[in-house]
Amino acid sequence: MSLQASAPCPNYEEGSAWYVLLASLVAATSGLLFGFDIAVINGAILFLREQFQLSEVQTELAASSLLAGCILGASIGGWFSDRFGRRRILMVSALLFALSSAGAALPRDLSEFMAARFAGGVAIGMASLLAPLYIAEIAPARNRGRLVSMNQMAIVTGILLAYFINWSLSYLGPSAWRWMFATAIIPSAVFLTALFFVPESPRWLAEMGREREALVVLSRVNGHTTALGLLDEIQAAIREEAGSLAELFQPGLRRATALAVALAILQQITGINTVLFYGSVIFKEQVGGQSDTAAIGYNVAVGLVNFLATIVALAVIDRLGRRPLLMISASVMAACQAALGAAFLLHPPPALLVLAVMLVCVAAFAVGLGPGTWVLLAEIFPNRVRGRAMSIATVALWSACFALTMTFLTLVRWLTASGAFWLYGAMCILEFLILWRWLPETRGKTLEQIERFWKQPVPAGRI
Repeated sequence: MSLQASAPCPNYEEGSAWYVLLASLVAATSGLLFGFDIAVINGAILFLREQFQLSEVQTELAASSLLAGCILGASIGGWFSDRFGRRRILMVSALLFALSSAGAALPRDLSEFMAARFAGGVAIGMASLLAPLYIAEIAPARNRGRLVSMNQMAIVTGILLAYFINWSLSYLGPSAWRWMFATAIIPSAVFLTALFFVPESPRWLAEMGREREALVVLSRVNGHTTALGLLDEIQAAIREEAGSLAELFQPGLRRATALAVALAILQQITGINTVLFYGSVIFKEQVGGQSDTAAIGYNVAVGLVNFLATIVALAVIDRLGRRPLLMISASVMAACQAALGAAFLLHPPPALLVLAVMLVCVAAFAVGLGPGTWVLLAEIFPNRVRGRAMSIATVALWSACFALTMTFLTLVRWLTASGAFWLYGAMCILEFLILWRWLPETRGKTLEQIERFWKQPVPAGRI
């Protein structure tokens, strides 16, 4: 390496935990906008259906148009971030968040609303892969899981904020939905401004041959002496990699790609987003006897439990490890989905029973599969193609989310609510089996150590 002790960083001999925390918090702000935009439709959809007289299929289109944009954003975000840097593309996503929020508040018909939401989805798709990726590339290995999980913490904060704002504005009547969407403009502007004050990813800088800038960032995070060793390790990993997408499908990394795609898809088709997107519809139409405000109000409790359980995830993910946490999460969710299916056999289903089971299911997801999946997706790919590899996994995740959201109401009509939730429970069991059989533990390992794991001979019983 050309940069040794002869090129010191005298001001950064000691690493700064506050520096990496600030950078992580700014990146995670995209998660807050992500969560808000995902969840705001939950309450707004009741008023949209009335104003535009939406059919069942049109309701599914209104809810899922955001997710179609997520697929596009995830598919291009990784490539653009590998070319132009993580921070710049996060800035683009911040601008799209603001424009989408304004556009979704002012449409004259369903097509204009869907176009605005599609643009917001592009922002979410890019931010959903880049925020955890950026944090993983700047964070020290000892607390990377906790810091990446901050993105999930921001997502659930955004969800809770959306539910609370929806409930608070629901008293405004038919026009309430416009104000629900407009409120995201302010945090979008704050996010864009804050990005000017954080550094670029040191691993991306090293990849671009900007070693001195990478060393400065690594020194501020880890201290100069440790940073020299980390930069050596990063450069060694870069030299060994072909840098093309084809590498992901070669022996060894093929396992990482297959596992990442499976985890991304299963995180969604376990059914968690039926609650996040259609919670108000479920309480108003499947439980029955609920006003618009009451149906929206139940979701505040869901958002609060989601928020509190994610705090628990931050505390335990770097202690218990990824694998056991995700396995526990999947098994509890399977039991909850089975219980929800049984509850909907009752006529009418008790609202408090449905709410209680939903709260346990959401808590299980928020402790394990929610943050854990994003942490793993940010950890297991090689540096040189990490952005594009994350795109593949994130496109798979958003495609699964789109399919789930686009089919939920239709699935309930075909299979009944009980059949739909039992199907989601079966997907939870499938995820548990995949985690038990094939997921390695990544806790406490550097990104380069994880990469070397995939290049080792296949252990017995593993893919």
